[in-house]
Parts: sequence; structure tokens; C-alpha cells
Amino acid sequence: MPESPLLAEVRRARTSDVPGIRALVDSYTGDRRLLAKAMVNLYEDVQEFFVAVDGEQVVGCGALHVLWEDLAEVRTLAVAQAAQGRGVGSALLERLAENARELGVGRLFCLTFETSFFARHGFAPIEELALDPDVRAELLQSPDEGVAEFLDLARVKPNTLGNTRMLAVLE
Repeated sequence: MPESPLLAEVRRARTSDVPGIRALVDSYTGDRRLLAKAMVNLYEDVQEFFVAVDGEQVVGCGALHVLWEDLAEVRTLAVAQAAQGRGVGSALLERLAENARELGVGRLFCLTFETSFFARHGFAPIEELALDPDVRAELLQSPDEGVAEFLDLARVKPNTLGNTRMLAVLE
């Protein structure tokens, strides 16, 4: 019997959602599908997050991190085990893409194990994204670990093992 759709609201994250985001992220760090995040980093980045909530419970989360003028990364997209298969991840990804469009971003990048999910949403695997040398030089100045992962720097290789780099062009 198919599961019924989850009636979840997708909205911008609030500081009060951070403990729920942290619990959700922590549920995926054991098998390395997500990297652990310190609470301070989640609070610092709360403005990048959207959450799916069922009542007061965070059942999904995802973040949009702008990397450059026309490029942003979908980060920390996660759905609670009990809410999977009910469209929560798709609703979050669509809201992140909508936010990217609002910001003027035309391409979304992700680093993921969930290739079939992202492929259903227009992402395609890439080996390397061609960057203007000046843009690459600017990105190299970022202290953000996600930018280092995007650039495929040697120091973050252990974090990216087995992940697939994927890109979507927004309409």
C-alpha cells in the first residue's frame, strides 16, 4: 500500500529550527551521506536553509549557497526517514531552485550520493565545471569547505569520495 502524502509546510528556516536541522543532519552522518555540522555553523547559515515542517517537527531541510554570480550549490538536502517517498525532498529542492531564480542564479550544483533523485529534477553528472581562471582564483580565496569541495581540492577529497558532482541549468 503506497504511503499517503505528508502534509508538510516548506518555508524559510528560523533559528528555532536549527536543533531540528541538526538532528536531521546527524541522522545521515553515520553513513557519511552528509557531513557533520557544528551548531554554530548551522546558526551562521540559517538564512540559506529552507525546512519542511510537519506541525513543529522539522522533517526536511536544504540549503542554497551562492558560489558565484550564476552558480549556487544545493547543500544539506535531507528528509527524515519517516517522511521519505512523500514529496518532501522534491518540494524542498523546488523551493531552493525558486530561491536561486529569485537571486538571478542560473545553475545549481550538488555533490551527492542520491543521483537518481537529482536526475529526476534535471541534474546531470559532470566531471568538472569549466570556470574562467579569474573566477577560479576568486573561489580559491573562500574559506568555505563546500567551495573547496566544488573545486575538487585535494584537501577535501576524503569528504567527497563516492559522491557524484551534478549540475542543473535553471529555466
